[in-house]
Amino acid sequence: MNNPHQNARTTRLDRAEMIRRILEDGRPVREVARGFGISERTARKWLARYRAEGTSGLENRSSRPRTVATRAAEYWFGVIEHLRREYRHTAEAIAGKLKLARSTVAAWLTRRGLGRLTALEPKEPPMRYQRQHPGELIHLDIKKLARFQRVDHRITGDRRNPSTGTGYDCFHVAIDDATQLAYVEVLPDETRRSTTAFLVRALRWFRARGIRVERVMTDNGSGYVTRLFRKALRMLGIRHIRTRPYTPKTNGKAERFIQTLLREWAYAIPFNSSDTRGTDLPRWLTWYNQQRPHGSLGRRTPAQALAATT
Repeated sequence: MNNPHQNARTTRLDRAEMIRRILEDGRPVREVARGFGISERTARKWLARYRAEGTSGLENRSSRPRTVATRAAEYWFGVIEHLRREYRHTAEAIAGKLKLARSTVAAWLTRRGLGRLTALEPKEPPMRYQRQHPGELIHLDIKKLARFQRVDHRITGDRRNPSTGTGYDCFHVAIDDATQLAYVEVLPDETRRSTTAFLVRALRWFRARGIRVERVMTDNGSGYVTRLFRKALRMLGIRHIRTRPYTPKTNGKAERFIQTLLREWAYAIPFNSSDTRGTDLPRWLTWYNQQRPHGSLGRRTPAQALAATT
C-alpha cells in the first residue's frame, strides 16, 4: 500500500509528483502544497527527505513505538533462524521442536523474509548485458526540463521572487550501448520532425567517430512511433527496437545517463537561465565523454572505451 497511515494527506505517488512540480517545473513550494491540500511546512519536509534520501525518502515511516526486544526473545529468534537456514525446517517443525505457537514462528519468519524456502538460496548477481561493439545498439530518449529566466530558489534559497516557468526544453539523448559515448541536443519540442532530425544528426555524429549504427532502441514516445521516424530508419538500414510499454528499465542505459545528467549537471550548477544551461551543455558533454570514468567500463571514459575497440 502506498498510504498505510490513515491520517496522511498524500501517498508516495502524490509526493513524487509534488517533488517533480517543485524541482522540474520550478513552481513555488507554497503553491504546490496548496494544490495537494497540505501545509507548506509538510511539503518542505518531503522535499528535504527527497534531497537527503532520494525516492526512498518519500515512503511512509512507521509510527509504532520503537521497542527493544528482550534478551529472551532475541535468543529464541536466533534459534528459529538457525533451524530455518541450516536445516530448512518448516514453521510447523520449528514450532514443534521449540514448543512455540506455529503462528508466532510463521509470523517471525515472514518478517525476516524467510517465509519461502527460495529466500534461503543465495541470490545470483544481476546480469548486465552490454554490447561488445560500438554501434551495435544506440539508445534514444527524451527528457523535458523546465525553462527559467533566472537562478531558481532551489539554489539561492530566496523564495520571495520565485522564477516562473516559460515552457520546457527537450533534451534529446543518444548513447552507445558498448562505449556509453553520448550525444545530446536541446530542442524546443519532441515532434516527429524534431525527433527524426535529431536521429539523423546523432547518426552523423557517431559516424564521424567511426561508429556505424546497426540498431536503435527507443520507448514508445509519440515521436518514435511515427511513420516519418520509422521511414528514416528503414532508409538507413537500421533496425528499430522498441521497449515494452511501461517498462523504462528496458532502455536502462538512456535512463541512467539522464539521471547522471540531472544529478551532476542540470541540478548541480546554478545556471542564470535555461539559455545559459543549454549553452553549457557541450562543455559538460565533452567532460562526460572524455574525462569522466565509468565503473561499468572498468574505470575508463567512453572515449577510451571507443579507442580500445579500434
